[in-house]
Amino acid sequence: MADVMVMKEIEDTALRLGVDISTLDLDSIRLPPGENYGIVSDDEEVYLEDNLEFESGFGNIIVVDNLPVVPKEKFEKLEGVVRKIYSQIGVIKEDGLWMPVDPETDKTLGYCFIEYNTPQEAELAKEKTHGYKLDRAHIFCVSMFDDFDRFMKVPNEWAPPETKPYAPGENLQHWLTDPKARDQFVIRAGSDTEVLWNDARHLKPDPVYKRAYWTESFVQWSPLGTYLATVHRQGAAVWGGSTSFNRLMRYAHPQVKLIDFSPGEKYLVTYSSHEPSNPRDANRVVINIFDVRTGKVMRDFKGSADDFAVGGAGGVTGVSWPVFKWSGGRDDKYFARMGKNILSVYETETFSLVDKKSLKVENIMDFCWSPTDPIIALFVPEMGGGNQPARVSLIQVPSKEELRQKNLFSVSDCKMYWQSNGDYLAVNVERYTKTKKSTYTGFELFRIKERDIPIEVLELENKNDKIIAFAWEPKGHRFVVIHGDNPKPDVSIYSMRTGQNSRVSKLTTLKGKQANALFWSPAGRYIVLAGLKGFNGQLEFYNVDELETMATAEHFMATDIEWDPTGRYVATAVTSVHEMENGFNIWSFNGKHLYRILKDHFFQFLWRPRPPSFLSSEKEEEIAKNLKKYSKKYEAEDQDVSLLLSEQEREKRRMLKEDWDKWVNDWKRMHEEESLYRQKLRDGEASDEEEEYEAKDIEVEEVIHVSKEVLHLEYGQE
Repeated sequence: MADVMVMKEIEDTALRLGVDISTLDLDSIRLPPGENYGIVSDDEEVYLEDNLEFESGFGNIIVVDNLPVVPKEKFEKLEGVVRKIYSQIGVIKEDGLWMPVDPETDKTLGYCFIEYNTPQEAELAKEKTHGYKLDRAHIFCVSMFDDFDRFMKVPNEWAPPETKPYAPGENLQHWLTDPKARDQFVIRAGSDTEVLWNDARHLKPDPVYKRAYWTESFVQWSPLGTYLATVHRQGAAVWGGSTSFNRLMRYAHPQVKLIDFSPGEKYLVTYSSHEPSNPRDANRVVINIFDVRTGKVMRDFKGSADDFAVGGAGGVTGVSWPVFKWSGGRDDKYFARMGKNILSVYETETFSLVDKKSLKVENIMDFCWSPTDPIIALFVPEMGGGNQPARVSLIQVPSKEELRQKNLFSVSDCKMYWQSNGDYLAVNVERYTKTKKSTYTGFELFRIKERDIPIEVLELENKNDKIIAFAWEPKGHRFVVIHGDNPKPDVSIYSMRTGQNSRVSKLTTLKGKQANALFWSPAGRYIVLAGLKGFNGQLEFYNVDELETMATAEHFMATDIEWDPTGRYVATAVTSVHEMENGFNIWSFNGKHLYRILKDHFFQFLWRPRPPSFLSSEKEEEIAKNLKKYSKKYEAEDQDVSLLLSEQEREKRRMLKEDWDKWVNDWKRMHEEESLYRQKLRDGEASDEEEEYEAKDIEVEEVIHVSKEVLHLEYGQE
């Protein structure tokens, strides 16, 4: 039957077949395996959910061998030890740990079975604990329960494996070959996640892929744009492909909350925090580092939230995120984290500490890697009541050699900013005045690639100005500072080299700008000055080469601004932080508004990153010089699109005029049809022209109501 029958139909069918339905136990009826006779279960969608993998087989059961053989009185203690080890990896089902006992000796048999909720947790438990050394005499041997069935089917005689023809995988960079040279972006609104092309020529987005409930919290592109990561209760997943988004790998990590890719996309870091059973204890934190392609856990870190809460800002439950910071470049060779008075640097060849020990740095407060070289910049505040000054140090890895150190006095706060090529490091230092009642600001500018790493000091004209925002020009030598007091701070633009002069110099200061954030184009040269939050979305598109404003605009209540990876377009968005006007706008680099998309419950907008170009710098210079030759093709295409849009606009106007003419004709026809009725209302006058009639005012008196009342005269009145 195609539809589920209602109870009345069941009773009628039973009566027709002569079956007494009152004698049947409907709950005891079982269908043959794999058959449903067209009756879809209410739970069918649950079983088909991609992110739920609770299976009915034995893939979620492991066998742990080489356990101690203990008597009955030690059984409970051994079970507690095993449970403690394996419950850290995943959720063990209720009654999911079974340790067989020899009925003759009343001792354990030296192995146990553990059942997890998911096969991924079981696989992870096998991978993490196979070879685990409980003590000298007991080293765990862990197998999947399903493996035993496979082992039993091994033939006695060897046979060569079947040779399968090579099937090439999908080209994960296929999207880069778009003939229109468009960029993709992903948006989340409501329960839907969509990937779209930015078709700016046609002034609209072009859909690529859409899926409901694709993620349970957020999505994130990998740094080179190869993968799109989603987050689920059981862990994370990455997606990609040439024409659609297929799931490429899963990473089992129950209750994962945050993820982070290494710069070269080789590794994925996942984070979860678990509530303690004792309210007085801190949350238990689990961090896994996966190989992106294989899904294998390369290293895990466990501890309390306090263990991972040193330095930095942001994150959850007091933990700074990302906990681990990766070295620059695409080789993903090193990563590091701060601890109490230590800096731990790991190398990815063995995922162990460099030189097998951490770097001792008393009272370390912050650190960051050079974007291109294995160099760490770290900040240490003042100690000993000011007797030991604060300092910024540059440390070479793996030698741990100190390349440069700068002592800083009377420091209140310090922030470090690397230029994208690693050529410069800007240290924003906030210092106390002599009275300690106020602070002032300055910059220490490190020239990393020059001999002995010289340092310049830059002070603002008004040292008491507050630094609101700072940003380096990508791959350039200029930087911009927003400084002063709201609501109209100043914007100053500086260069690290001007002509033959290698010293820092100010190019210009823009006075009284409604801006509290700045966004450089990825290609440099252009910048967007934005007034977010309380500034109501004021936008100024500025050309730094010409030192002139190209356009000013507004996206009311804008919360997010992001350049596309080529520097051609800018997206501004209003997310669900605000209840109204949710959606995004797309602008050209020079501030021309292209199109607007409104979306209720709008959560995310993310451009898809592009990998670095394979062209050499010489080839890029050649293309820039001969840009007119290359641009002819695209100018012709732009003209064709412009003509198409013009034709579409003319067609749209023609249809509007046709609708208007039809509406007018309908009213004329109705007017003619009602002419006799109007003539009757005018007492036979045929003309509809008002000018042919004389207007007269006629007064009509009408008695509305009459009432009678008898008045009695009181004594003394006449």
